Amino acid sequence: MDSQWVQPPENTLESLKHAIQFNDGVEFDLRLTSDGALIVHHDSKLAIPPTDHPHSYSWTENHTLDELTSFGFLSFQQMLDDSTIASQWRDQGKMGCIEFKRPHPKALYGGGYFGHQRHVQHVANMVKKADLLLEEHEIPSHNTVYYAFHRGMEASIRDAQTSRPWAELKPYMPPFGNYYSKRVRGGLQFLFTPLSRLIHLHRKAGASMVPCAVDYFVPPKNYIPLGRSGGLSGKPAQRFRKHQRGIPIYVWPTSLKIEHSILEAGLTGLTDCSDPSTTWLPSGHARWNQPACLPLDTSQKAVLKGASKDDHLDVLRELHDVAIPWLECDAARRKQLVEEWRKQWSWEATTDAILDGLNAASPPWQAVRLIGHRGSGKTPRPVLTPHSM
Repeated sequence: MDSQWVQPPENTLESLKHAIQFNDGVEFDLRLTSDGALIVHHDSKLAIPPTDHPHSYSWTENHTLDELTSFGFLSFQQMLDDSTIASQWRDQGKMGCIEFKRPHPKALYGGGYFGHQRHVQHVANMVKKADLLLEEHEIPSHNTVYYAFHRGMEASIRDAQTSRPWAELKPYMPPFGNYYSKRVRGGLQFLFTPLSRLIHLHRKAGASMVPCAVDYFVPPKNYIPLGRSGGLSGKPAQRFRKHQRGIPIYVWPTSLKIEHSILEAGLTGLTDCSDPSTTWLPSGHARWNQPACLPLDTSQKAVLKGASKDDHLDVLRELHDVAIPWLECDAARRKQLVEEWRKQWSWEATTDAILDGLNAASPPWQAVRLIGHRGSGKTPRPVLTPHSM
């Protein structure tokens, strides 16, 4: 285990390359440049020190691709051109979760505060551009999901005519306002959208998965929504699985403290920790960071669960020696794993239906995963300091 690893800045090539190899996949953010290219960038304002801004305006969308890459930010094209990322995503069954970021209403492409149709067209345009690049690099649809804080996501997906999986981020967080005003608005929707309704809304709209705030599962916030609460164990977990029925639920942020409970509950976790030296979780469990792409069967999970802090490194080494990557599993092994997962998490589809038509390298769509958030994890602002590069 490498104790000298230093976390790279979020959404950078180094961060994404490390995380997609270390985890079951990566989550990252895309915005549109002023000249119509896709850039990997989270914030609505350029995430560099104000003294390094080349213009009086700071909106990310108001900058060209050349300007943004000259600061050190990564274009989507550059990301896909990287052989490590392309191989892991295309050939090794890793997942790519793409969050499309709407610009501030006053920024280029912002569409104003009430320009709903322009917001729909903007996100649809981004989806079309992403589709073209993903198809060019032969990234399987099964390994990708699109989502956004965008009330017109269903309309944008329809306009873009994409066949890739998608979802809408709820409760809705607008692309304007400060930290507190956004959470007040999101909190009101959270109050009236219990977990069962959240799942129902996504299923009814035709979404392929449910992106979900961790607040739905962890006390005391899981008691805020009107209706029955969700949880990570016991009756609350049984209740949400009756509504889930195998549709994937991706939970953020998944802290180390609850990572084991999230995965054991049949949920996919988005983690901010991809540190290879983190092998023991605060919950008192050895860490297994690729539950989908390097899956363990029931007996192997029991060995992992029985590890102590003193012997867990030996246990991890032994399991890594015998665990078979999903890519290399034969038909019998895949059937065994899916049947165990169906039983543990009450998946509705049959084993044959789940396995039928899978990409050879890709774990089932329903599989529980650990995904690197913004690559290897969220990092402080400013993300980059070009003057010191």
